Amino acid sequence: MKYDVTVIGSGPGGYVAAIRCAQLGLKTAIIEKYNVLGGTCLNVGCIPSKALLDSSEHYHNAAHSFKTHGIELENLQVNMEQMIKRKGEVVKSNNDGIAFLMKKNKIDTYYGLGSFVNKNTIKITDAEGKEQQIETDKTIIATGSKPTALPFLPIDKKRIITSTEALTLTEVPKNLIVIGGGVIGLELGSVYARLGAKVQVIEYMDAIIPTMDRGLGKELQRVLKKTLGFEFFFNHKVTGATNEGEVVKVTAENPKGETVMFEGDYVLVSVGRKPYTEGLGLENAGVQMGERGMIAVNDHLETNVPGIYAIGDVVRGAMLAHKAEEEGVLVAEQLVGQKPHINYNLIPGVVYTWPEVAGVGFTEEQLKEQGRAYKSGSFPFKASGRAKASGDTDGFVKVLADKETDEILGVHMIGPRIADLIAEAVTAMEFRASAEDVARMSHAHPTFAEAMKEACLAATENRAIHI
Repeated sequence: MKYDVTVIGSGPGGYVAAIRCAQLGLKTAIIEKYNVLGGTCLNVGCIPSKALLDSSEHYHNAAHSFKTHGIELENLQVNMEQMIKRKGEVVKSNNDGIAFLMKKNKIDTYYGLGSFVNKNTIKITDAEGKEQQIETDKTIIATGSKPTALPFLPIDKKRIITSTEALTLTEVPKNLIVIGGGVIGLELGSVYARLGAKVQVIEYMDAIIPTMDRGLGKELQRVLKKTLGFEFFFNHKVTGATNEGEVVKVTAENPKGETVMFEGDYVLVSVGRKPYTEGLGLENAGVQMGERGMIAVNDHLETNVPGIYAIGDVVRGAMLAHKAEEEGVLVAEQLVGQKPHINYNLIPGVVYTWPEVAGVGFTEEQLKEQGRAYKSGSFPFKASGRAKASGDTDGFVKVLADKETDEILGVHMIGPRIADLIAEAVTAMEFRASAEDVARMSHAHPTFAEAMKEACLAATENRAIHI
């Protein structure tokens, strides 16, 4: 078979790229190593983790806040088997949805390991070792990433686990040790803390979610400690872990250089992810690698080999599903002569804990480092009528604007339904709105979104209405 475009990898970047290519009239094929479509995000990442976050949130609310609302329950308990079953059903529904979209857009789907024979020939080896080859004019590499392992801390997938195994536990841990205070560790830690686990987070840096605005990390740390009993150990360097049956012992160096030990029944290693390029045969096509195992690309996401592109987690930038999707669309549209663009500064980052956390644009730390004159306005959810009604009063919205022009430079939020609310900030910043522009827009009352309006009022003339 001969194709205009072949996409290797069917995660958010890959399947979106394939659909956009097909929409633009290109004969398209997609290759997936596993027997289902969707990649890490759909199968062992974004979607299943959100399913468990939602389920555990329902349980936690039933156990801790329903009585306040006048709802009384007896004999409340967790059915882990049903919770994991529901998660699987959510994943399968999405798998089926992507398979339908491939058929709808007349995209040929191949299951097996795709590898380059040369620039224009790709070999597909299925699970039984059977091989076939296809010809392609252009190729988009979208093979994603996998959890980073520490050389001194072997993953046994039983007691010392990654996020993949954490999504399929059949019991609630008594004491879950999370190595790494980033997004994945805090989200999965939240799932099991809500269900009754004691959660201890060991972080090498001096704060959780250290790449986001520092104010967000401080507030999230406070709330997780208050509502879920999280314990945090910062500036600790993990040196090893041993599985001793039903107990795992973790050793670390504390800030004083002393060796300390932690004991738990499960250890979640969550120290980041790395590009997945194994078995692609990139050398056969002459594709050059970049830093930290990534594929080197130019501003058009094209490798050093004309006609071979790479997107998503295998190239530079944040490892986010929506970033990969935008890159997939960009490459597809470039292939037919269009002139798309991506403003990487306006790709939001989200943490799906509760409260949710999100940020877009420059952080306050970045603006200070740049020496840029800015002004800041914030609004706490404890002053929001909607938040009071729902009982979600933790958190705030912070808006950073240029001191002279009032253009919004960054928005950082922690609170209820922030994952959705951040889109207002992205929209405003894409159109280079000023804080005053947003402050003068009508926001429905009562809504969580009013906090964005109030923060912009605070940034404009320090005239927020409700504080």
